[in-house]
Amino acid sequence: MSEISLKEKIGQLMVFGFEGLTATEEIKHFIQEYRVGSIILFGRNIGNAEDVLKLTTELQHEAKDAQHPFPLLICADQENGAVRRLGEGSTIFPGAMLLGATGKSENAFKTGKATARELKALGINWNLAPVVDVNNNPANPVIGIRSFGEKPEVVSEFGKAFLKGSQEEGVIPTLKHFPGHGDTDIDSHLDLPVIRHTKERLDRVELLPFKEAIENGADVVMTAHVHFPAYEKNEGIPATISKSVITGLLRDDLGFDGVITTDCLEMNAVSKTIGTAQGAVEALKAGVDLLMVSHTYEVQKETLLAVLHAVESGEIDESTIDQAYTRVQRLKESYLNWEHLKTDPLSVQVPEWVGGAEHTRLAQDIYREGITIEANHTTMLPLSNEPGHPVLCIYPQSQSKLQVEDKKYLNLQVEDIIQEIHPKAESFIISNPSLEKEINAIKEKAYDFETIIFMILSLNNENPLLQLMNDLKEEKQVIAMAIRNPYALEHLPLGCAAIYTYEPTLPAITAALRVIFGKQEANGDLPVSIYSCHKRKNK
Repeated sequence: MSEISLKEKIGQLMVFGFEGLTATEEIKHFIQEYRVGSIILFGRNIGNAEDVLKLTTELQHEAKDAQHPFPLLICADQENGAVRRLGEGSTIFPGAMLLGATGKSENAFKTGKATARELKALGINWNLAPVVDVNNNPANPVIGIRSFGEKPEVVSEFGKAFLKGSQEEGVIPTLKHFPGHGDTDIDSHLDLPVIRHTKERLDRVELLPFKEAIENGADVVMTAHVHFPAYEKNEGIPATISKSVITGLLRDDLGFDGVITTDCLEMNAVSKTIGTAQGAVEALKAGVDLLMVSHTYEVQKETLLAVLHAVESGEIDESTIDQAYTRVQRLKESYLNWEHLKTDPLSVQVPEWVGGAEHTRLAQDIYREGITIEANHTTMLPLSNEPGHPVLCIYPQSQSKLQVEDKKYLNLQVEDIIQEIHPKAESFIISNPSLEKEINAIKEKAYDFETIIFMILSLNNENPLLQLMNDLKEEKQVIAMAIRNPYALEHLPLGCAAIYTYEPTLPAITAALRVIFGKQEANGDLPVSIYSCHKRKNK
């Protein structure tokens, strides 16, 4: 340890991102000069599968050339479903809530394993998943469908299964967001949420999935930028920089001796309060090991220098840096080595099975098991697939609901899928929220159709689609497909059928359309409670 410079030790505690499909001069400089040891990739860095492998190989080449003792940790948010980073040439696997809807934790294991296999083949050795937040707040704007469900026991079971699948393939999983982001109604990308539950309630619900996964060998835990008054008495202090949460709760009470990483310190809950650089200093003092600064070169450099100055001034004891450095190196030693890693971009090739038939079949099987039908008391489903049965399918322009989503994956072009499943079906694109002229156009067009399928991103009492559906159901068969958050159908009018995909991905929507037209069965059960008028009537 004494032979390693302070600057190098600090560099190994940084997780930095950058723009573009190739390594920038800035990120190369960080790897070479500061020995930055971890990289985060986003959609902005992802082309096709070959592009990703060339990029990760290029990054590792820089690290080997700089004589890093171990390869870089290269991570991405490959939660699957709505939050994923891999694109062309890789498999779209189902996300957490659809997995929860299958009721089978082995599906989480299979998905975690197959996801890790593709990530590793492309040079990504650290996955920022699974999300083990318990989504028990319907108004949660940031977790929602990223969670396995609302029951802590279910989330725990599925989280452990995903974790084990990833570990079996040699990719590091990450539990997030500690100590729980499921019961918030504010997105920490935008502001600082507060969860005011007692310690007893937190222990029983939010903490259960973390505790059980830690007992089952979790390697990494990511912190939440959320304030918990039950543990942190000082107002405005998120868990990420709270010593009572990080050291007191996670290290001492839960006995976690693995690596703790922050969520991105450029998120507003930190950057607009204490500031990113000082937030990094406070996070280290709290007991965190890895500091994630995902986006801005100037902020990344400021953070490095702030930590270096804090150690040199005595604000941070160097032993704190040594402990974090040791944990990170121990993690790397467990998963990474130079011997089996190619660092020549010209010598690497993507295996044919990445995005191939085996993984595609696995994903399709699980989607089929998770798609859920509710409120089919009218027995209108499945629909006739006869050419003479006219169907109008209305779907929204793609719009992101989660800050963490990559916008480039949100273009919902479903016309070809609709036509393939029902050649006489027509489609109509609407804005979100709908415009008055679009509502009027649908009313006029609907006269020629027996069945109207609405693909819904959100549906509240102010949405004009709600009244339109209420009017149409008197004479037409109306089917609502929640293509994102299942809570969207809470206000669905009586007399309409409801089907849930849990994510706005083409495989999920395809599976749901196949269910609607009787080409496959829907086997899923809602993993969250939807207090719709249908359920209220049946109580």
